[in-house]
Amino acid sequence: MEVLRLAPRVDEDAVRRIEEALTSAEVSAVKAAGMPVTGAVESLRAAHASGRRVAIVSNNSAACVREFLALHDLDRFVRQVSGRYPNRPDLMKPSPFSLLRAAKELEVRASACTLIGDSTTDIEAAARAGSMVIGFSNKPGKEASLAAAGARTIITNMVTVAKALLTPSSAR
Repeated sequence: MEVLRLAPRVDEDAVRRIEEALTSAEVSAVKAAGMPVTGAVESLRAAHASGRRVAIVSNNSAACVREFLALHDLDRFVRQVSGRYPNRPDLMKPSPFSLLRAAKELEVRASACTLIGDSTTDIEAAARAGSMVIGFSNKPGKEASLAAAGARTIITNMVTVAKALLTPSSAR
């Protein structure tokens, strides 16, 4: 992705060629990616059961994300996929573009959305979009960088999200 970010310094053709190669590599890699992170499936099911509309917002290509969701039979829980905008690496997170695009597709204000992100660029993009954010520390030691980026809430397990979504609001 860093090569894609730097490609505009060369020319538009380089951006296009790198975008195509990266998307192809991402889609191919899905089959080797393994299972979804622990608790992710439960969280998607809980969000769906509670009537929430889910969007996946990613710096990966939308084709890659859709392939992963279909491979694991999760596409039915996701209303919108807002992947990397083709040939526009400047719109990748930390730009809020993909979050704002997803909110528009879901017909909600970005300020009514919560992004669960595992990178500092996720946290920064959510802040720029005016969205709420939960940092997901999926590796030891990530809490500090997510907090420094502005995450006020940090989880270490996606099961936490599933449980919160299934807990009646009066019990929280």
